[in-house]
Amino acid sequence: MPAWKKLFNDTTSVVEGKFDSLLFDLRKRLKLNDPLQIVTYRSYGTVNRLYVKGRVLEDKGVNSATDRDTIFDNIANMYHRFQSDEIPGARLKVNFQDQVHTVTTDEEGYFMLNLAPETPINPTDMWHEIDVELTDAPVEFPQGLKCSAQVLVPPIDAEYGIISDIDDTIVHTSATDILAMSRKVFLHNAKTRMPFAGVSEFYKSLQLGRNGKRNNPFFYVSSSPWNMYDLLKDFLDLNQIPEGPLLLRDFGLQDNKFISSGHMGHKFKEIENILLTYPLLNFVLIGDSGQEDPAIYREIVRKFPGRVLAIYIRDVQLADREKIALDISVELKDHVELVIVDNTVEAAEHAAKTGLIFSQAIPDIEKDKKQDKGEIAGKEEASIIGE
Repeated sequence: MPAWKKLFNDTTSVVEGKFDSLLFDLRKRLKLNDPLQIVTYRSYGTVNRLYVKGRVLEDKGVNSATDRDTIFDNIANMYHRFQSDEIPGARLKVNFQDQVHTVTTDEEGYFMLNLAPETPINPTDMWHEIDVELTDAPVEFPQGLKCSAQVLVPPIDAEYGIISDIDDTIVHTSATDILAMSRKVFLHNAKTRMPFAGVSEFYKSLQLGRNGKRNNPFFYVSSSPWNMYDLLKDFLDLNQIPEGPLLLRDFGLQDNKFISSGHMGHKFKEIENILLTYPLLNFVLIGDSGQEDPAIYREIVRKFPGRVLAIYIRDVQLADREKIALDISVELKDHVELVIVDNTVEAAEHAAKTGLIFSQAIPDIEKDKKQDKGEIAGKEEASIIGE
């Protein structure tokens, strides 16, 4: 990194830190703090290690999405998501298997704990609940404030894992067009944003695999900020897309996160961590041609030869981006198939042909695709909203 850029990054980090500290002290003295909340993020681990991640924030009253929300409601909720007031120096108690662990939030309100279970966890259960309770904070809070954290541990008999992007892979966001993306992000909510046609059934078929146990784990890696966590989680749940850890990105000047942590660096690091955590598990990678997914996945294939079973890239219909993806597919042809698809059914047909899913799942995916596109009664209005 050039010296001038490092100096600029370091200076802005110090300025932001001091400003946040002064603002927090002022709000505390004037007793302007809102009620506190613990936000936990779906994370992942192994039978020997569980990773708990979350944040302590002031509760800005972001409402759950409804069909009746107006554009103003959506904008107000998005404003509150990004106008978050974090609580540094808060202490939490983490309970699991009658063990008590303590953790303290950092200057941005985040906490992360790497804990070792006292007794082996059940290797057949995919999700594990961990209790988290706030015990101390620099501002007042009601005693007994707690919530639970979900940690995914892939079952021992999982066939493979799936790592998927979100923007322009699952949901149309026009990430290559900043104005169009802003309109879709700020004017819609988890209910009015619609997935690409057929995604739900295709992802369910990948989760089912060929052993019929529906235990192939999903991981969602996105460059969206953690402030968007609740919206993305609700979107996946409402559209019956398989649950999985959401690995998002912290936006800010501190620690040079906004300036130096690019799209490719963040996503590559997160995917690399997943493959290192599960050395005996192979993966299917799903992304789009709009940004850097093909290049990121190429580097993953190079670093972890033989670990990637297939790559599916949704074509965003930009000729220059498609050419990049096509060139990378040629580079990788001796290692793994990178398939560029126009729709979910094309990806499902390839997955069935290569033995990743049952071919009997294709009709359900085609039906789901037609429903999502409004070709079956009852979906027309949702299709219009999702345009």
